[in-house]
Amino acid sequence: MNYHVELREIVKRFPGVLANDHVNLAIERGEIRALVGENGAGKSTLMNIIYGLYQPDEGAIFLDGQPLSFSSPLDSIAAGIGMVHQHFMLFPSLTVTENVIYGSEPTKKTLIDRKMGKQRVLELSEAYNLQVDPDRKVADLPVGIQQRVEILKALYRRADLLILDEPTAVLTPQEKDGLFDILHRLIEEKKTIIFITHKLQEVMEISDTATVLRGGKVTANLDTADTSPEEICSHMVGRKVLLRVEKKLSQPAETVLAVENLSVNDNRGVSVLRDVSLSVRAGEIVGIAGVAGNGQEELIQALSGLNMPKSGSVRLSGKNITNDSVAEHRAKGMSYIPEDRTGLGLALDASVVDNFSLGFQRKHLLSSSGFLRMGVLQERTVKAVRDFGIKTANVNDAVATLSGGNMQKVVLAREFLHESPLIIAEQPTRGVDVAAIENIHSNLIAQRDEGRAILLISADLNEILGLADRIYVIFDGSIVGEMLASEATEYDLGLLMTGVTNEDGAIGDVIRGKTNG
Repeated sequence: MNYHVELREIVKRFPGVLANDHVNLAIERGEIRALVGENGAGKSTLMNIIYGLYQPDEGAIFLDGQPLSFSSPLDSIAAGIGMVHQHFMLFPSLTVTENVIYGSEPTKKTLIDRKMGKQRVLELSEAYNLQVDPDRKVADLPVGIQQRVEILKALYRRADLLILDEPTAVLTPQEKDGLFDILHRLIEEKKTIIFITHKLQEVMEISDTATVLRGGKVTANLDTADTSPEEICSHMVGRKVLLRVEKKLSQPAETVLAVENLSVNDNRGVSVLRDVSLSVRAGEIVGIAGVAGNGQEELIQALSGLNMPKSGSVRLSGKNITNDSVAEHRAKGMSYIPEDRTGLGLALDASVVDNFSLGFQRKHLLSSSGFLRMGVLQERTVKAVRDFGIKTANVNDAVATLSGGNMQKVVLAREFLHESPLIIAEQPTRGVDVAAIENIHSNLIAQRDEGRAILLISADLNEILGLADRIYVIFDGSIVGEMLASEATEYDLGLLMTGVTNEDGAIGDVIRGKTNG
């Protein structure tokens, strides 16, 4: 068969790592192929080879039956291959048109023909129902529209094969549905799509076939109509994985975190958080749902002591901590799992043991006369590594040698060991694979069941709905809704996340002061 794209016996090595081990992949024209696997399985390396960012050490690439070799992305773009990266490659200060035509500008008498460029963007936008304003600056666009600009960039360069890397990671359910409509339109045009994702329900919803990678090798090629998320997952990790969060009803007790009328300005003095009030009780998980950039980061900074609020109050177990330092927040009973595990959560060059000591330096259990009790710390670290399933050759190795999922487990385990009444978990599973997600979710539920209050901030609505007992929705720096997780739907949450309200100012039943416990 003459496939649109075919990889034969692709091998790619990095120092000490065999990233792709004789990988074969054949995709027909007009097909949506899902590419799934754990972190480190070799997905991104393989796609970067197709896109020309890497060259294979062995093997060959065929496009429409013809052998090709790409020395750079310019070669793959010229061959009709486009890639939309998880982190968009756009210039925020430029307009949509300027971003789309950049590097391939139409000219008239040696000058850039902006009118022609704009017209081409409008034609493509209309043809594929991408609906973008060619004159708006990218910095002013929501992430869902920025993604459309990335797709327009590829189509403008006449891409027939489109690679999408985690394309729904920052989208609302409505934006995801819009993206899937666009992908179906592209398939009608006989274009081919490779769809990289960790979300197995999306694999089932959008793809025709799925290729599973594990340890750099292909472990399965599956027809989506004939498989299930459970089967895909077993090929990914080599064992059965619990895909649904199992938990009993919460039994909330006293209020641990009380936030009242909190307002925060950014470093320019612009209001980014306005009159936010919320509460979290012992024995419950409260989720904050919202599209990235709507005030979540500023809220967490104010709650953790990283930034001082303009007004309002934060009380932890009845104590006013509004203007306390980060150290005082921890001393009074707050643990924090940051989104940026490498920048804020860990000291990468330090050992696993040293990372487990962070925050314990002044606690009597692990220090004496100003010195850490290294024997006790070593024992606690070894036990935590065992209890949390952290894969490391030696606890004295630098934490930078661990995979992303295991780094995240180190952060969680350390923060849990503080036994704080309140745990703030910010994007706790971002960038980790399904096996690590299963472990993290079960540990968060266990902490809730032990009576801790957990504030969960996540861009993944499935995670919010699966873990939370109550949900607040944040939009444009304000809380626009509160509801029980048991009564919430992705659709209603998605509407609130985009600022859509009914005549009463909210979508659905907004429930205050209740819980399902």
